[in-house]
Parts: sequence; structure tokens; C-alpha cells
Amino acid sequence: MPVEITWWGHATCTVEDANVRVLTDPLFAPRLAHLRRRRGAVPPAEAHRADVALVSHLHADHLHLPSLARLPPGTRLLVPRGAPRAVPGLRRLRELRITEVAPGDEVRIGGLLIRVVPALHDGRRLPVGPQRSPALGYVVEGEARTYFAGDTGLFDAMAERVGPVDAALLPVGGWGPYLGEGHLDAGRAARALARLAPRAAVPVHYGTYWPIGMDAVRPHEFHAPGDEFVRLAAVAAPHVAVHKLEHGESVRLEVSR
Repeated sequence: MPVEITWWGHATCTVEDANVRVLTDPLFAPRLAHLRRRRGAVPPAEAHRADVALVSHLHADHLHLPSLARLPPGTRLLVPRGAPRAVPGLRRLRELRITEVAPGDEVRIGGLLIRVVPALHDGRRLPVGPQRSPALGYVVEGEARTYFAGDTGLFDAMAERVGPVDAALLPVGGWGPYLGEGHLDAGRAARALARLAPRAAVPVHYGTYWPIGMDAVRPHEFHAPGDEFVRLAAVAAPHVAVHKLEHGESVRLEVSR
């Protein structure tokens, strides 16, 4: 049975596997604070539908309360441990079934096993508040093993902690002209791909949001990361099929293990 991956923009993807719809870091806004969506339509209502939604960390472009409020009642929501304390608005989403998780946890949803893995990233809810929660990645195991990295830097034990995977959704950029620590750019993502050695990869977290009034500041950091990742991955991990999707585009992966 094929696994279907749809990229809606930024870190928001739908993974359909074993008749279960998994949504990653839902962000359905045309604007978020000083950021505006510059490419790709705001995801349609179809994108809101999920059996389970995964939140990788507390930053507002990954844990976006108005977007989470659009999920259908009864949707399962996995969030980093401590998130409801750090983001009180989560507690008002009473129609969602919220589960706090940390690296090493495993959660079954229908025919899927979702493994929680670590990420190298700032887990605070910025710009205010001292509370921290772990930044997470997730491996969705059904017909395939699909790794959603969230936001992360490259770390030595990445392949060991993530484990064998068939597909990897890797961030390759950001939403501003400079990437801070704890992020993958196209080059570091290609190195991560070589370590993880999946069969397929989809670049995400680029080319969607950009600060208002900064269109002319290092515009290549907005436009180029996807193509740059394809080019560098062909050198670092030539055995991996890289699928650079447009916003709202899907790819079906046939997996035989």
C-alpha cells in the first residue's frame, strides 16, 4: 500500500499511512506576527482533517493555537511534555485529545506506531516565558517509517536515535535571512540525509513565510534552499530519491520491506 505525503508549506505536512492521516506542525495562517505567507495558498479545509497532529516544539510557527483550533473535534494531538504549562492556550482546546510526550515515548494510533525522538533545537516558547519543553522529532511507523524532523540541528547520534527510516521530511531553510543554531540548512540537511539513509526525502520548512518588509534582504535564503538541497543531496546521498514538492503537492511512495 503506498504512503502519501503532502506538503502544505513551512513544516506542515500530511502523511497518510495505514489508513491514518497524520498532520505535522499545523500552520494555516496567511500571516503570523511579522511573517507573511509569500508562496503557496493557505492550506484548504481538507488539510485540517487528521486523525493525529504532531507538534514538534513550542515556537509559534510550529505550535500555532489558531491553527490547532481548526482541527476537527476529537483529533489526537501530541505535544512536547510541559507544553500546556508553557502555552496555557492549549488548555482551552478542550475538543482535542492532547497527549504530552518526550523522547523515547511511543504512541499507537490505529495501525500506526508513532515514536518520539529528540531534536537539537531551542524548546522555549518565545519571545516570553522561561518554561522549556523538549524539542521533538517523530517517526511514523506503518507501511513505511517516515521521519518528521521538526526543527533540529545536526547531532552526532541522529541516525542512532531516529533509527532506520524509509522517508525523511527534513527542514532545509527557515523564515528569515539568517538561520540560528539548532537548524538545518540545505548543506546540513544533505549531511543528515547521508547519515539517515532513507529511500526518499522531502525538503520542508523553506520558501513559505518571510518577514514583512524584508523581501530584498538575502532573498536567496527564501527561494533557493529546496533546489540547493536537491543538488547537495545528489552528491552526499545519491541513493536517496529526493522529491521537491510544490505547496499542496503530494508524492506517493511505494514501500516494500
